Amino acid sequence: MNIDSFLLMRHEILLLAIVLLLIVAEIFINQNKKGSIVHLAIFLFGIHTIVGFFAIDESSLFGGMFRTNGLIHFFKNILNIGVLVLLLQSADWLQEKIVQHNRGTEFFILMFSSLLGMYFMISSGDFLMFYLGLELSTLPVAALAAFETTKRISSESGIKLILSAALASGVSLFGISLLYATTGSIYFNDIIEVITSTNLSILGLVLFFAGLAFKISLVPFHFWTADVYEGAPISIASYLSVISKGAAVFILMILLFTVLKPLMHIWENMVYIIAIATMFIGNLFALRQQNMKRFLAFSSIAQAGFILLGIIEGNQLGVTTVVYFVLIYVFSNLAAFGVVQAISLQTGKENMNDYEGLYRTNPKLSLVMMLALFSLAGIPPVAGFFGKFFLFTAAASKGYYLLVFLAVVNVTISLYYYLLVIRAMFLRQSDHAIPFFKNKLYMRLGLIITVLGILILGLYSPLYDYIFELSSNFN
Repeated sequence: MNIDSFLLMRHEILLLAIVLLLIVAEIFINQNKKGSIVHLAIFLFGIHTIVGFFAIDESSLFGGMFRTNGLIHFFKNILNIGVLVLLLQSADWLQEKIVQHNRGTEFFILMFSSLLGMYFMISSGDFLMFYLGLELSTLPVAALAAFETTKRISSESGIKLILSAALASGVSLFGISLLYATTGSIYFNDIIEVITSTNLSILGLVLFFAGLAFKISLVPFHFWTADVYEGAPISIASYLSVISKGAAVFILMILLFTVLKPLMHIWENMVYIIAIATMFIGNLFALRQQNMKRFLAFSSIAQAGFILLGIIEGNQLGVTTVVYFVLIYVFSNLAAFGVVQAISLQTGKENMNDYEGLYRTNPKLSLVMMLALFSLAGIPPVAGFFGKFFLFTAAASKGYYLLVFLAVVNVTISLYYYLLVIRAMFLRQSDHAIPFFKNKLYMRLGLIITVLGILILGLYSPLYDYIFELSSNFN
């Protein structure tokens, strides 16, 4: 491997180096200083995130198995930012709950290994690299979901996730084998030229789509989501909701818009129906939730339905709107999960009723949560409004006016249940309100970054035009 190859795989090699350094640090750091692993991991990943913003050339490696371009590079940077914020928000939990059991390094190794799998998945040039990346990104998260070994519900969460993921992975692999049977190749560039609308290839498309739909929590592949989110540590629920889902959306978009573009007349009808079902079921079930993790789980299902409005557009505008919305979603959802984690760590409370009177005792946290929920609901002028507006514009440009109308209906439904949380914080009073507490530096920094992202992307952002320019060479 020469220096040019090293630069093309900058994200992957640097992240692997961080994992190896953490293993070495775990060996040599004294038992009474294991807490420094958290600071070291955040510092190293911060450097990795900064290095990722240096420009990279469009090229491929290993005979086309691995490829990169400006858009793929940009999306890896989005994932890096999301993971960095998540690590900042998780630092206090790791210090207080995990490091004392001597499992801090394992947490970072598993999370970075999963992220490495996502890198390979979204840079894949054939189905073999894609599947290896998919498995590497999924298996460590199942271990992380069961990371709080003292809690039965956490172990149950890990078991549910690994069993569901194994089924979805098998279905997706079977779909890939059918596509290989009809085209004679696993390389994306070769498949594009020969794939046709045969019954076998359509079945392969459906099965392959089902496997990725599981990771995105699209209806009817969403049943695992709420139970796993509720049982997993909050930081892992956040990781599944934001990072894992974002990577799966991106690779699905790449494959639908390129490799499976000749079958667009098939998959656009499928996406149309699933988008409607996902939005309605996610929103309607969110109305009934009291546990905040389950509440945000169904909220994330509904948001996945909105993302499909951009995917159904099928060209450059669709790419731009989806990537831009995912970027906004990263900041918005991490802000909401960050507040939930801060409160849970201090008080152990995770139900919506526990938030009554929160504004009187913790006004800053209440304002962060309000901004996050307004952004998720699509209220101007925060970033979520523009994200949804561009998605609606993309769907309307293809004439899907009924779909846009139903999406607007779902925005109204989502606004209602988001306002339930805001009402509890600002308008309700409680004799047992959560007492005032002050977050530590890492949590404050993580929440500040998410608030800045929500406001800057909403009030002023040239990023949409930048993403549109990157997607002009999408292939």
